[in-house]
Amino acid sequence: MAKKTISPKIFNKINSLARSEGISAQILEEFAIFVLENQRTKKSKPLSMTKLKKAVLEHFEVKDTATLRKSGAFKMATDGMDKLNLRLKKSWEQLYRQFVGVLPGEDTQVGDGCINGIDIFKYFRPWQVFRLDANTASDEDIKQAYRQLSKHFHPDNPESGNDRMFERINLMYRSIAAEA
Repeated sequence: MAKKTISPKIFNKINSLARSEGISAQILEEFAIFVLENQRTKKSKPLSMTKLKKAVLEHFEVKDTATLRKSGAFKMATDGMDKLNLRLKKSWEQLYRQFVGVLPGEDTQVGDGCINGIDIFKYFRPWQVFRLDANTASDEDIKQAYRQLSKHFHPDNPESGNDRMFERINLMYRSIAAEA
């Protein structure tokens, strides 16, 4: 069985408990992973085309696809993206990933290109990838999370180095460091 990952929310709670109760964060993290691996998992149901469209239309505050196509905000937001065919579910899923959130079932992915349950080449979710809360993370928290990931994926690391992952992590770091 693939090792489960801990969500940023649980990770933050673990750190909070470790500090307030004087318990080892590593033990709490191991326990959380044990619980996650032994819980019954309900397979996520993919969103229907109707739900995908509704979420994207709400995001751009328009009522239908024709209005969406004419929307200046939509045109500006999708400028530079591959050509979208709004008759295909694949295009609506791409818009959902880009502008709305993580699709059901894609928040616990494992394998190449995945960090903390997120495929970093499908999603640009730096806070989730860095396991940080955007509302409470300090500059030092951001730097520490970045250092940990960049050290792991640095191309000079013979065991886990990966150019593409390292480049993507750097891009994510620059984006959240600029926000902070």
